[in-house]
Amino acid sequence: MKKIFFTFFLCLSVITFSQVTRNDTIRLETVPMDSVSVKETPKTSVVESIEKANAPAKITVKKLNPTKAGLYSAVLPGLGQFYNKKYWKIPVVWGAVGVGVGIAIWNQNRYLEYREYYIAKLNGTPNEFVDSNPRLDKIALANAQDRSKRQRDYAIAITGLIYILNIVDAVVDAHLYEGRKDPDLTFTPAIIYDEFGNNPPKTGLSLNFKF
Repeated sequence: MKKIFFTFFLCLSVITFSQVTRNDTIRLETVPMDSVSVKETPKTSVVESIEKANAPAKITVKKLNPTKAGLYSAVLPGLGQFYNKKYWKIPVVWGAVGVGVGIAIWNQNRYLEYREYYIAKLNGTPNEFVDSNPRLDKIALANAQDRSKRQRDYAIAITGLIYILNIVDAVVDAHLYEGRKDPDLTFTPAIIYDEFGNNPPKTGLSLNFKF
């Protein structure tokens, strides 16, 4: 009887284990692949590189010293314009100052002559000009003397004003030198066209600012 039970349980166990199916397994070997080491870039350096790429191009511009330009023009009119590389202004400054000085000198000489004639007329001393023009009285000679003196003073004042403007022009030009070299800011003459074609083109000034 015991042998029968043993044989029954043995058969039952064999049948039970035979129904368990094993999964087919494939052994995978990990083969190292070629790899490239990538270094992580810090975020700050990435931001700096982007800002550097988007930043406007730096323009190296030679700066001028306004004080030096003013001193040059004070010592010699036109020298400050030479320092600012505005060469076309030099003959203008020299011409204006030269004309003013010339007019002042000419009127000073006329003033001295008329004064000499006036004194000779008052004292009755012989004088070639007075003797050759007997109809000129003391009043006429005094008026001519005053007129020459007044014109001389005007010429001196205008020449002094030109001298001061020459210094101011040199200082302002030195201040604006860097702005003139900025390609983002241009101020040039231009021809203005009528969009509707009703009026002929007109000349004007064009102000361009890039940002």
